[in-house]
Amino acid sequence: MTTGRLLVAATPLGQPSDASARLVRALGSADVIAAEDTRRVRTLAQSLEVRLAGKVVSLFDQNEASRIPALLEDIRGGATVLLVSDAGMPLISDPGYRLVSACIDNELGVQCLPGPSAVTTALAVAGLPSERFCFEGFAPRKQAARTSWLRSLAAEPRTCVFFESPRRLADCLRDAVAVFGPERRAVVCRELTKTHEEIKRGAIGELADWAADGVLGEITVVLAGATPTADPDALVADVNRLVAAGMRVKDACAEVIAANPGSPSRRDLYDAVLRARD
Repeated sequence: MTTGRLLVAATPLGQPSDASARLVRALGSADVIAAEDTRRVRTLAQSLEVRLAGKVVSLFDQNEASRIPALLEDIRGGATVLLVSDAGMPLISDPGYRLVSACIDNELGVQCLPGPSAVTTALAVAGLPSERFCFEGFAPRKQAARTSWLRSLAAEPRTCVFFESPRRLADCLRDAVAVFGPERRAVVCRELTKTHEEIKRGAIGELADWAADGVLGEITVVLAGATPTADPDALVADVNRLVAAGMRVKDACAEVIAANPGSPSRRDLYDAVLRARD
């Protein structure tokens, strides 16, 4: 069995000192470094005072497929290939998926050196619920596609994280206001971990007004999930089933409300159950 392997490594979003000790060792020891931008990885190594001993090759969206055969051959021959993107974790809206998939298909070892990610960093500072969330990658570029995408999120109860170009942020937020209304909560994270980091929290309408003057830098948006609403008729039916099984109406209302986020108050549900019996 080959001793070669692919190392998928997270790189700092902005501060070189966020690099893990494992990343530093891997940069100095890997036989091959496949980087989204070879200049950036050399600059990172210089900042970390690491000498890149292995060969450095580019691997970005347009050339990933053509690079895979040679990288697989390197790994089969016993080489350690280090995969890095410009910042954060490869594969998360960055190149690398096809290479990882090819390694798995060829039963070659794949390991991850965890570290910075704009997705989880934004969630940590957003102040929005994060026990469940979804990641949507980059927002669509064209308005029609973007509006359709936003509509698909209108009833999504989970907090949503996505990336956006600073040039399109104002348009995206204006479209979000049109779809969600101006009051949905959101957070715009700009230049995370960098010198000019900025976190703007507020209603989407407020953020759209702020972005209208122009925004610079890398942008991550965290969008609050939709407030769930329960179907009143279904709630009454659930209460009646519990009552038929021997539970008191009051206790049945309490149990149904606890199991259904977005339910009305216990008193309102109780009254609805009684009205349904008239």
